[in-house]
Formats: sequence, C-alpha cells, structure tokens
Amino acid sequence: MAQSVTRSRTVVVNSGSLQLHALLWQPKGQGPFPAVLFCPGSGLTPQPETIGPVFARHGYVFLALFRSGQGLSAKEGSETSVLVERERDAKGDDAANRLQLRLLEKDQLDQQLSALELLRALKIVDSRRIALVGHSFGGMLAMMNGERDHSIRAIVNFGGGARSWPRSSYLRDRVTQAAAQITSPVFFIQAANDYSIAPSQILDGELAKRGVPHQIKIFPAFGKNASEGHNIIYLSVSTWEKEVFEFVDRYTQ
Repeated sequence: MAQSVTRSRTVVVNSGSLQLHALLWQPKGQGPFPAVLFCPGSGLTPQPETIGPVFARHGYVFLALFRSGQGLSAKEGSETSVLVERERDAKGDDAANRLQLRLLEKDQLDQQLSALELLRALKIVDSRRIALVGHSFGGMLAMMNGERDHSIRAIVNFGGGARSWPRSSYLRDRVTQAAAQITSPVFFIQAANDYSIAPSQILDGELAKRGVPHQIKIFPAFGKNASEGHNIIYLSVSTWEKEVFEFVDRYTQ
C-alpha cells in the first residue's frame, strides 16, 4: 500500500574535510523504516527528486547524496567526470582511466560510506534493513560498497559502468573483483539501448557462479538514443517500479 510522503529535507554529510549535502525523503509516521541510500552517477546535476518520493511512497527512507562538485555540493570540490575528462585532455585515456578508478575506490566511495553511516544513525531508520540503489558511476560505487559491507540487504544497479566499461580495463577488473566478494542480493537493470549491457551480464554471471541471489532485467530500448536508455531510472519510473520494489521488499521487509 502506498504511503503518504513528507517533503524532502536537506541534510549535511560530513566526509573528511567536506561538508556534503543530501536530500532525504521519508514516509509519514514514526518508523523505524527500511532505508535506501542512493548513489547517483557522475555529472553535475543528478535528479534524485524524480525517484526519492517514489521510494518513500513504498515505505522507504531515501537518502540521496550529492557527492563533491554535484548539485547541492557544488562548492565542495570538483566533480568526478570533470576531473577525469580534464585528465584525459592533459594526459590521455590511460591516465584518465587510472584516475577514474582511484576516485571510485577512494574519494567517491568514502563519501558514499559517510552518507551510509549518517543514514544508519537516523532514528526513523531500521539500521538492519538498508538497501543501495546506484546509477551509472553510482552503480559501480554500490558494488564497491557491497563488497565492503555484507550487512547490506539488497543492491539495485541501474546501468553501472555502462559508458566506461568498454574503454577501461581497470574498471572492469576492479568491479568484477568486487562482484566476486559481494554476498548481498543484486538486481541489475538496463535498457537494451544503453551504452553497453556487458557490465550487467558479466557481473550477474559472477554472482551466479557463487550462488548469490541475483536478478537481471534488460528492458526494451527506451527513448531515442543511448543517453536516454542509460537514464531510464529517471525518465521511465513506471518501466521498472513494480519489479524493483518486488526485489527490494523481498530482502528488506
């Protein structure tokens, strides 16, 4: 049953010397509720406002972090894709791919872990029932988080690494390594016209080898191009809503 939702509020996430900002949605009531940490993709303007209320209506506290350089955290350092493309222009593809991996493994993951710590400490949250939802670069972050923290109840990965996967062996190897350690159930979601569906297929196969609960859904091509297909998480909620909540509810309720 859909629940009433409070308006989003802004919270501060301290991560090292950074004061990052995040948006928080919650169902009405006292809780404690299961919760979702959203790991957005790279880029200056993630759009969690599109999906935060959806998760809250389904009974989840939803925390969406703006990592350094993004949206509400625009003044807290440079954004990942800006740094990577600057490195690519200055030193070439190999250097850019190495930098992307370093950011994934350290700075960006540290920021998401700080947000997870804050989310778990909220009185309205049942800290034993936390799921992760990641999109694009954030899908890879969700996998890295799941590698570290086996208490995560479920992970939903929307197109993690779809754009970078074909051009970075460093990323492919590291995220595949993470998948070999994850014990949380993972649901991989992409549209058929995403930049590449290989990451979902390969990582899902890694979980299948070890008998970890897993699910993969490649939806029909969406929109007019790969960019629109990649952003199905924001552009076509109705496409994935039923299946995502069946999955997340199964492991968090």
